[in-house]
Amino acid sequence: MSKASRSGNGQQTGLSARFFQKLASGVPGVLFIYWLDADRESHRCPFISERVQALFGIAPWDLNDNADPIFAMIHPDDVEAVMESIRVSADTLKTWSYRARLRLQNGDYEWFEVSSEPERQPDGSTLWYGQFHNIQHYKNLEQSLRESEAEFSFQAGFQRLIARLSTEFINLGFGTIDQCIDELLRSIGLFFKVDRAYLYCFTDDYAVMTNTHEWCRDGVPALIETQQEVPIEDFHWWQEQIEGMVSGSRVVFIEDVDRLPREAAPERALLQEQGVSSMFCVPIRVRGRVTGFFGVNSLRRRSWRLDQADLLIIVSGLLSGALERNRLEEELLNQSIRDPLTGLHNRRYLMPRLDEMLGRSNRRGERFALAIFDIDHFKTINDSIGHLGGDYILQRFADILVSQTRSMDVIVRFGGEEFIVVFSAVEHGDVRQLVQRILEAVHEERFVFNDTDIPVTVSAGVAAIEEFVDQPATPDALIARADDRLYMAKQAGRDCLVDASGTLRI
Repeated sequence: MSKASRSGNGQQTGLSARFFQKLASGVPGVLFIYWLDADRESHRCPFISERVQALFGIAPWDLNDNADPIFAMIHPDDVEAVMESIRVSADTLKTWSYRARLRLQNGDYEWFEVSSEPERQPDGSTLWYGQFHNIQHYKNLEQSLRESEAEFSFQAGFQRLIARLSTEFINLGFGTIDQCIDELLRSIGLFFKVDRAYLYCFTDDYAVMTNTHEWCRDGVPALIETQQEVPIEDFHWWQEQIEGMVSGSRVVFIEDVDRLPREAAPERALLQEQGVSSMFCVPIRVRGRVTGFFGVNSLRRRSWRLDQADLLIIVSGLLSGALERNRLEEELLNQSIRDPLTGLHNRRYLMPRLDEMLGRSNRRGERFALAIFDIDHFKTINDSIGHLGGDYILQRFADILVSQTRSMDVIVRFGGEEFIVVFSAVEHGDVRQLVQRILEAVHEERFVFNDTDIPVTVSAGVAAIEEFVDQPATPDALIARADDRLYMAKQAGRDCLVDASGTLRI
């Protein structure tokens, strides 16, 4: 045999072999000749460059008779696919090209790529001439690119979500804030793949919290009904977290409920009972004051983004702005439908309520009655004690109306010294008694302004819905009939009421 021939152990010998090894050592990858017998029962590497020892701790000559040691380096998850790729190449005599993870000498797995050309031998065996080289760097770049693309996609998706929710909050109509909050919680819950998203509000003293809105993933039980007016005094650790929210706008992050500190034992027990594994809570500020918090729960252990708190702060800012706007709108509406002197509702509030009550009466036969009250000789009182004294009388009478009526009744300052009370769900006889009780309360009340007793009486006219049989009942018709009877009470000497039954003096 020549010096270029194989020795008994299969590895090339002689000058040409040494030259070839030196040449192979300058190649970045591992050069090899791989042989697979015809029945595919045995395999070996007649030649493999010495770099295999530096990479995997395997001597090249150990592979000359059996290739098992190098195949043992293949990651268990990749073995079957590698063997299948060899079989396909042997059957088709097409290039054997594949990527797999191999275990390095230090125990780490890294990606390698093999490329080899097959050649059928006369005895039916197959030889492959090729190389495999480390492509971990490219895999890392590939992974970084995927992560960058995923991050870009996530950030773009989050920005689109915030833009959509912002638009909805900007365009929300009055009275639709609850639906908008529900949609926000649903959207945020689905986007972050959490199990619950919710909103809580605090009482002014931070002693009680109430779950006002909640979204739950399908199959996750709702907690909102059990989280109404929850006292915080028994949860001392949670009180500290609330103080952090209030004083420093701190985000509360519980990575693992099971690992809460010993002093949080009551909180841990409650959260475990609710199935919570991990959670975030972010304070909500309205007009610079923390009024509650927005939060998300996960019922299983999970990895959160490093910027998760920052993203949820953006959401809480959106909620804060919407709640602040809604509160301002409610205040403006309240001012528009309230009398600033007495705090009672005004005419603007009354007319829609009368329309609603008339609708219910037409549909369901609900009965109600309307009474107009007028303070007798009010101009004389005003002239004698001044406008401040007149305001005092109006305020005191408003207080009497509130104290002598029911929560279901509508009380309105109609204008000047005239007041209207709409009595809900009452019969004719009951209305007379209710109005009589108000007039008697005025008699019993002592009106004193600047140390002067002011004699005050009130007249009233009453109209009931059941009186309108031959003509349609409208708000204006009801008020006009009650006003006519108020005039009759004045003509009858004042300090009395007039209804369909006639005059009743106190």
